[in-house]
Amino acid sequence: MAETKKKTDGLNRPVQPSPELGAVVGTKPLTRAEVVSAMWAYIKKNSLQDPANKRDILADAKLAKVFGKDKVTMFEMNKLISPHLKPVG
Repeated sequence: MAETKKKTDGLNRPVQPSPELGAVVGTKPLTRAEVVSAMWAYIKKNSLQDPANKRDILADAKLAKVFGKDKVTMFEMNKLISPHLKPVG
């Protein structure tokens, strides 16, 4: 009987956050989906959404190190965190 291996897609594959991203989401390996959820939890907890346009994220000092700028759209966020994620194993 062949052992079945759990199939993982890009969102469920474990990744290691960079030190800059780790300051926001933690330093333990997470799935990409968990990283995005943790980012949104941090953004909401610290009231970093632009009140005039909720799609814009106003970076604090920690997020500015990840994004490389002071303001990004929610659509840019995923692209900007990618370089801060390294596949595990």
